[in-house]
Amino acid sequence: MRGHSEPALSSPVLDYLHQLHARFARVKQGQVATYIPELAKANPDWFGICLATASGSVYEVGDTRQEFTIQSISKPFVYGLALEDNGRETVLGKIGVEPTGDAFNSISLEPGTGRPRNPMINAGAIATAGLIAGKSPQTRLRRVLETFGIYTGRPLKLDEAVYRSESTTGHRNRAISHMLRNFDILTEDPSPVTELYFQQCSISVNCRDLAMMAATLACRGVNPVTGKSAIRGEYVESVLSVMETCGMYDFAGEWVFNVGMPAKSGVSGGVIAVLPGQLGIGVFSPRLDQHGNSVRGIRVCQEISRHLDLHLLNRPPVGKFAIRRKFSGAEFNSNRVRAVAEIDLLAAHGQRIRAWQLQGNLMFSTAEVLVRELVEALESADYFLLDFKRALSLNESACHLLFQMFTKFKARGKTMVFAHHGRVPLLRRFFRIKLARRFDREFIAFDDTDAALEWCENAVIRKHAAPRARGNPVRISDYKLFAGLSPEEHAAVQKLLKRRSFRAGDLIIQAGSEAREMFFLASGSVSVNVTLPDGGQRRLATFAPGMSFGEMAMIDRAPRSAIILADTDVVCDELAREDFERLGETHPLAKIKLFSNLCIDLSNKLRKANRELAVLE
Repeated sequence: MRGHSEPALSSPVLDYLHQLHARFARVKQGQVATYIPELAKANPDWFGICLATASGSVYEVGDTRQEFTIQSISKPFVYGLALEDNGRETVLGKIGVEPTGDAFNSISLEPGTGRPRNPMINAGAIATAGLIAGKSPQTRLRRVLETFGIYTGRPLKLDEAVYRSESTTGHRNRAISHMLRNFDILTEDPSPVTELYFQQCSISVNCRDLAMMAATLACRGVNPVTGKSAIRGEYVESVLSVMETCGMYDFAGEWVFNVGMPAKSGVSGGVIAVLPGQLGIGVFSPRLDQHGNSVRGIRVCQEISRHLDLHLLNRPPVGKFAIRRKFSGAEFNSNRVRAVAEIDLLAAHGQRIRAWQLQGNLMFSTAEVLVRELVEALESADYFLLDFKRALSLNESACHLLFQMFTKFKARGKTMVFAHHGRVPLLRRFFRIKLARRFDREFIAFDDTDAALEWCENAVIRKHAAPRARGNPVRISDYKLFAGLSPEEHAAVQKLLKRRSFRAGDLIIQAGSEAREMFFLASGSVSVNVTLPDGGQRRLATFAPGMSFGEMAMIDRAPRSAIILADTDVVCDELAREDFERLGETHPLAKIKLFSNLCIDLSNKLRKANRELAVLE
């Protein structure tokens, strides 16, 4: 158990964001926006980073709760509301979707029609504001605030000081609105529309809000924390399309090349980026570059995209990811057949083993879900088994997350074990490079889940079992099938047993041979194996001292169905079928007890096989 002074385990995702924040906080390039007087009051050193995933995880560092105005980041969200109010055809009739390569406040209208080139420049955003439904300016503003509140998951309000500053200095935007009225893009008095545009830009948000708004778009319009729908899913693709091509104005091409996620910036220092189906990013830092974009925001998004492999055009093969199933060592055991004392130990302490079966493509967003569960299980487990049997792919960002968890766990005396790691060869290569000379000692991996689970069980047993003399055979009276026999019956059965010894690797039973005897294991271990169609072998079970094997010979006379090999040097007692049959004449009650114990044992093995089919297959 963790000591009182030991800090809680942090997620590698949060660690990474802290590293980014410390690194880019040293960047001092850029200037705070001054063309709107209220924006000039911002502290240039404010800096926050927030990442929200499609599964509802939120990671934030720095000044993520510092309030600022949303500015042009409002544009794609109001555009989505306009699409819902009017439909695509009507909106496209008023506003184009072509990138301009011009600055945000450019007067870029189509010749002849006067249609703004896209909804991300001011002309297009003002035209968009004119499409918001409502009987009064107050109603339209309320609808915008309510919609933004669904995106963020909390009520938002207008920053009156910034709104007044925007309205007082917004002469160019008023001129644009009158031009739009001249071309009938705006069909009513442009003044209320312009004021609504000033108001939408003056809504107060924080960095966490931006990440949640981006994550809501990533989740097809559903807030991943509240589950509430902010926009109909059919329109999300349209919003993300104009963000991808037009959201960064005259920096759009370079952004797509380096970052590759739909994005939007604002002159108050905010930047959002969306990776559909996976996550949303919000960054806040008021220092702007010559394009009007946050210097730190651009740098952070570029680094996150590169390091976590988030470029939209660099997707893995199609495949659904999920944590297929998870279980503890108390719920399910390996195929090793254990003595009663070991079974009791695993029943009491098996929950210290936790296993996750993984499937699909492991990238940042999917591995993050696993990492979050690993962090949550820290206190309740010591051994963490990751099964990659159904994994389709694994990229470097997922390797980074898993290795960071591996390192954190090791520092706390926890162990991460890998099964079917051959399915994701990059994992082994990545860990070999990171661990270097420690790789062979610390990278614990197995070709199948059963062997990995047995390793974890053995570790738990070693940790919790009482010390006992090693190498001493169990007593005949301790054989599991002899439970309930009287001393006289024990003695009668013992006379029929023949002591046998085998060396490690010896073949004890050959598949297809005649079944003439059963064995009681006194010391060592043996494994039951079957031959697969490709010629390889698969272990069905491993038996420990006190167990019996080959007992099917006592029930039917069919040929042996499996191979039994000595895993170690073995001492066992052999009971011939003929002697077992004669026991019914001399001590019939003893034979009945043996049969009863045998039936119970086979029933338990059948139930265990059924659980294996449900869990491992």
